[in-house]
Amino acid sequence: MLIQGYKHGRLMEESEICLASAARAGAPQEMLVASQILDHPTAYRTWEAEHDRLLRSVSSHTRFAAQMGALRSATFTLIHRKALFEYIRQRGLGGTKRHRLFALFYGGARDYTNSVIAEHSNFVRCSSSHICADHLASQLMRDAAFQEPMQLYQEWYADYFRVFCDVALAETEEEKLALAPVEALKPLLKHRLREARDAILKLPEVPSTVWREVELRKATGETQKLRRLSIEQSLDGFGLEEPDNRRGRPRRK
Repeated sequence: MLIQGYKHGRLMEESEICLASAARAGAPQEMLVASQILDHPTAYRTWEAEHDRLLRSVSSHTRFAAQMGALRSATFTLIHRKALFEYIRQRGLGGTKRHRLFALFYGGARDYTNSVIAEHSNFVRCSSSHICADHLASQLMRDAAFQEPMQLYQEWYADYFRVFCDVALAETEEEKLALAPVEALKPLLKHRLREARDAILKLPEVPSTVWREVELRKATGETQKLRRLSIEQSLDGFGLEEPDNRRGRPRRK
């Protein structure tokens, strides 16, 4: 049976409610990024316009299953786009290496200070949209792909992005020698991440009513526990994408 998808207005309304809730009582990082959007009218308007375009790619589909697939694809984009600033924060990168990193992704012609400001703003907006996308998928659409599979994909992409940047920023022979083993793994990691993404996109797009029924049928002692799809079955490996020189977006080859 084909199920009608959500209207664009409903998706935007749910996103706005989610962002406000995250600013009040989310995890510390969620509270921080959501507040930076909500407390600044200009930042909010920019985020709202970008998030509206993001959700148009979802709401343009009239059927529920197609909307689930489109939201998965949109979430991959958000994961990729916020990876650069997450790497900077994780590595505590500063000084010359931080300048070289921005030259790598933005090119040497752009002003460094403006590049940092632009990338931080991008990170805040993408992180806020990612919070909303996760809410829409898990609470509104009940998409199981946003549980372990998507969470693992985000971890694996961050791992590869870290390897990519570490290798690119290595200067001394000692640094290059230490990173040689992980650099040799990059083609395999890239291939396996592509497989993981494809596997997530191919996971069954199950309507929310079915997931609610599954929850009601959890084992109580009088019922049989339903068999769950394992991560090994749903994701046959993982791998990595090589970012390009535009804010950590994957390079298409």
